[in-house]
Amino acid sequence: MGRKPTEELDFGAPARRKRSSAHAGIGLLGLLTIVFFGSLLHPASRCRHPAARLYSHLHPGPVGDRVHKVLSTTPLIGIDAHPLVCRNLLTGRSDGHDDFAILIRYMYNNHIYQEDFREPFENGGLAMHVDLPRLRKGLNGGAFWSVYTPCPANGTDFSDENYASTVQLTWQQIDLMSRLQSAYPGDFSGIVDSRSAVEAFKRGKLISPLGIEGLHQIGNSVANLRHYHALGVRYATLTHNCGNIFADAALREDPFGAAPPYWGGVSARGRELVNEMNRLGMIVDLAHVSADTMRDVLGATEGWGGSRAPVMFSHSSAYALCPHPRNVPDDVLRLVKKTNSIVMVNFSPDFISCVDNGNENGVPDFYPDNSTLSRVADHIVYIGDLIGYDHVGLGSDFDGIARTPEGLDDVSKFPDLIAELLERGVSDEDAAKIVGGNILRVWKDVEDVASRLQAAGEPILEDDLPSMRPETWGIEL
Repeated sequence: MGRKPTEELDFGAPARRKRSSAHAGIGLLGLLTIVFFGSLLHPASRCRHPAARLYSHLHPGPVGDRVHKVLSTTPLIGIDAHPLVCRNLLTGRSDGHDDFAILIRYMYNNHIYQEDFREPFENGGLAMHVDLPRLRKGLNGGAFWSVYTPCPANGTDFSDENYASTVQLTWQQIDLMSRLQSAYPGDFSGIVDSRSAVEAFKRGKLISPLGIEGLHQIGNSVANLRHYHALGVRYATLTHNCGNIFADAALREDPFGAAPPYWGGVSARGRELVNEMNRLGMIVDLAHVSADTMRDVLGATEGWGGSRAPVMFSHSSAYALCPHPRNVPDDVLRLVKKTNSIVMVNFSPDFISCVDNGNENGVPDFYPDNSTLSRVADHIVYIGDLIGYDHVGLGSDFDGIARTPEGLDDVSKFPDLIAELLERGVSDEDAAKIVGGNILRVWKDVEDVASRLQAAGEPILEDDLPSMRPETWGIEL
């Protein structure tokens, strides 16, 4: 059977047929993961990934063979993901969310040309969870790299002045990732959209779109959002652990706990901002937001239809398994299905293994005994069984978490998670969706909606700026 040319790749509407029996096939995983089906790619995808062969050799038997098959025919994107090509080991999974950039800021002051960064990054041993050898070992195909900046110390001050240093740091982090991509052109793609990402995969590169983590990073200015998009930012989380003029957050940092509502979800200006993101072609990310914000954006609120394009949760897990304000309740999961959206499962131990002990701050206690790779798989399977495997992916939050689940130490451990899913009977088709097919579909749908809105002449949202007319300066003309 011949392969379709790249431009005919179709990650359209989810399959309507029911999932096959538990042991009908093999599954794949991606980080906020984007996966491409190898059978649909360029003939180069006929190649067999050397690391996949190694995994099969180290784990002989049916499961190891299945992992080998999956990794040798299905590229993964990590939001972290990448398609399979013979000449480069960087093929495999993708991740929806990786905080590598802020690690470089904290530990290296964004200096990437000096030996103390280059040597461990290129040869292994860099602090935390990511370096080139581990990306290769974990069969990573790329990631949505977060250019995160912290909330301001006073998270309830929504003034432009309070956000000034945040915006400056955001520009610095975008510059950092741009320089990193330029310094390692054989490893990282440049700016990509959902279509050119396929070509980057075929050339053996880690696809490398960026994301901002909270609209405090735009400093109340939609102009900044558009500039970020022009420089490669492809998703924006509506809040981090601080609300803003656009939406309510799930958590606050000082005092730490569940955040009290300010807008009751999305503000009037926030609705305009979501509409502009739809017009622009930027993915709306609902990680970190309050449950009311989730419901507003997903169209459950009377008087507003919500986002006109599918959305994603870049790094969130199932509330039913861990009742944390950062996780997604079942009623919201059903809205995710209704809107053809996606939840990328977070690996943070606090969000996968917790117990509600009635704490006054509204945050459950971490339960360390269940912080395992298996528990991450529980969240993936729970969401898949509840709303379908068209709507779940991988959003590790590597380099953004201080500890990891047992068995998921860093980006090199993704094949083990794949093996766990295979052992649970996730089908080949569903696994490929988890690893990257789903997030690619959402990304493409967002861009298609933007194309239609722009073609129809959708007005561009403009900032409300203070007047600079001469009379406001006390000058007579």
